Amino acid sequence: MDTRNWHARANYFEFQGHRIAFWTEGPLNARPLLLVHGFPTCSWDWVPVWERLTAKHRVIACDMLGFGLSDKPPKGFNGSGYSIHRQTDLQEALLAHLGITGFDALVHDYGVSVGQELLARDIESTRNWSIGRMVFLNGGIFPDQHRPRPMQKLGISPFGFLLGLLMSRQSFGKSFSEVFGPDTQPTEQELDEFWEFISHNGGNRITHKLLHYIADRVEHKARWESALVAAQNMGMIGLINGALDPVSGKHAYDKWREVVPHARHHLIPDVGHYPQVEAPEEVARVALEWLA
Repeated sequence: MDTRNWHARANYFEFQGHRIAFWTEGPLNARPLLLVHGFPTCSWDWVPVWERLTAKHRVIACDMLGFGLSDKPPKGFNGSGYSIHRQTDLQEALLAHLGITGFDALVHDYGVSVGQELLARDIESTRNWSIGRMVFLNGGIFPDQHRPRPMQKLGISPFGFLLGLLMSRQSFGKSFSEVFGPDTQPTEQELDEFWEFISHNGGNRITHKLLHYIADRVEHKARWESALVAAQNMGMIGLINGALDPVSGKHAYDKWREVVPHARHHLIPDVGHYPQVEAPEEVARVALEWLA
């Protein structure tokens, strides 16, 4: 699938005055599967596993506010900034828009925090929807194991605005490639495609605003880790991890096994931060086995 086709297949709905792009495909009578993407990319990340997943599930994915083809307001949600809680509200609104009350989820990077907040809300039984199972990919599930890249460190500093000013296709390609495995590096075409969505409607200029999730993870650490422990006890969760990821690789996988020892886990030794892009067949196979 090329990016032009992906653009053409996008649907849109409005959330709090903002236009949100989403995609849905798969048998209508199949179990819904929500995909939640990472930073700084978008739902295009799921294309390498899309056909495998849609063969078995009714797949739903959106570009969260500030990402991909969705609106990218400089001040976030109605001027109140970008937060994981508001992005989670967005996911709930999408599910309601589609009339979905029960679903599984596959979450990555930034999306793991959205996933943890969804789990916490589900466990509290305060919503009219329920999660069956959730599969995590590489991400900052445990804040003390997150090793931010230089780009992220700049973005959360008082000089964060410089990140958007300095980011170009060339600088993005260099820093982005560093989180992939040495044998699974993105091609120039793939980097062009990622950059197309990041820079759409000037999105690269607000990259530092999206990094609010790093502070959210610290603030809500106890709530989100408690949700994992509770979900583990109900057999709800699993982690597929690319070991060579410098941000949340094997060190984060080891922490997962320590904190939730009874949860599923699968380590891919030769890939990095984007296992669904670097090892799509293995990710889809393991995820579908766990979700079956």
